[in-house]
Amino acid sequence: MELPLLAGVDGSESGLLAVDWAADAAARHSAPLRLLHAAGDRGEGGPAPEDPLAAAVERVRLRAPGVRVTADVLDEEPGPALVHAGRNASAVVVGSRGRGGVAGLLLGSVGLSVAGRADCPVVVVRGGETARAGGHGRIVLGVGDRVDGSPAAHFAFREAAARHCELRAVRTWRRPAHEAEDHPLFQGHPSGARHREAMDHLDEALRATAREHSGIDLRLHAVEGSTRAVLLEESRRADLLVVGAHRRQGHFGLQLGAVDHTVIHHADCPVALVPEHI
Repeated sequence: MELPLLAGVDGSESGLLAVDWAADAAARHSAPLRLLHAAGDRGEGGPAPEDPLAAAVERVRLRAPGVRVTADVLDEEPGPALVHAGRNASAVVVGSRGRGGVAGLLLGSVGLSVAGRADCPVVVVRGGETARAGGHGRIVLGVGDRVDGSPAAHFAFREAAARHCELRAVRTWRRPAHEAEDHPLFQGHPSGARHREAMDHLDEALRATAREHSGIDLRLHAVEGSTRAVLLEESRRADLLVVGAHRRQGHFGLQLGAVDHTVIHHADCPVALVPEHI
């Protein structure tokens, strides 16, 4: 049975943009879409809308007529409801702010809770209209240390295939402070041995996944700098930023690393956090 894409509905403008993104994604992947409103939701600073689900369903039908859409109301708080429902979903899509949120500022508490606890990929819909509509023609994948078939890599390759766009895989490296620029390791262009090591890691980490998804326009980039800063810069020219979210078995609190936390709050495009169990 095909798992649906799941979108949280709260009646906010940010939530409606998330519904739009989810409708487009469901259409690209020929997947069903489930809209979920948690009746226990009293918002994050604003009054509850009268009928958020009806408006969201109509919005999906107008935007993506071929998408199979269902809608449910649960008498639960929104964070736990979305996390639980996400166990039977291909991904959960949430807006970047709750009701009453200020444009451009931090992720709402519901989105943060879902991003830090869900067992499935979570897409936080951020950024301007160009990124949300796929106008850059590029997905950026942040590549970490894992080399054995990263779920984040598989997610990024599948999304690039569905969009017929470029996949830019990025690996960062840092020069230790005690190594001077004229150190033998850094002779040559562009940045010597550490750059080559990062490029070799990219090739090794993505080789098997690339074979499974042939035909993808894959670009490998090793960049010196802070991972957080580099990925935020990359997000300015991306339609989707994909990163792995480490999940530790038996740990029940929020599980967001520093990079995950930064990009879901500040990226200039939608962000997909893909759980990777360690």
